[in-house]
Amino acid sequence: MNLENSDSYPFPLPEDEAVRLAALRSCRVLDMPPQKSLRTLTALASSVFNVPVALLSLIDARRQTMLATHGTDVTEMPRSTSFCTHALLQDDILFIPDASQDHRFSGNPLVTAQPHIRFYAGAPLLGPSGHKIGTFCLIDHLARAELTPRERRMLKDFASISAEIIFESRQVAGL
Repeated sequence: MNLENSDSYPFPLPEDEAVRLAALRSCRVLDMPPQKSLRTLTALASSVFNVPVALLSLIDARRQTMLATHGTDVTEMPRSTSFCTHALLQDDILFIPDASQDHRFSGNPLVTAQPHIRFYAGAPLLGPSGHKIGTFCLIDHLARAELTPRERRMLKDFASISAEIIFESRQVAGL
């Protein structure tokens, strides 16, 4: 794992970063227009998991772009402060019960200032080639306990369903 020095906050890079970025670009989804079905999924996830924020995002070389959000108006952020960039290193869900107590995130400006993130859980979003191109994540301003096995399965299902919607809509559009 390499660390990218960007702005003032370093972030980890997956070993296959160049291939991952090529897979993301080949999907041609980075600047796709908002889809109601994806916004509905983030709202549903927020309700199911009882969290104020749910995001579906893609992660390119320098930014995290939100395809759908619930509980925030943020549509893009630097990758350097993104929790989701860390989820790209995981084959499973990245779970952070209290970011203020986690050495990877305790100094992150999203933890030390607004929005004061404490809880984060993110499932990798897989592209058609199987590469991790983004995440479906849950965020809370309060620390939380571990997800149950059922909740972990549901979060992975939200990521999987999101990918299906994204790539089926691209096929229908002939892209």
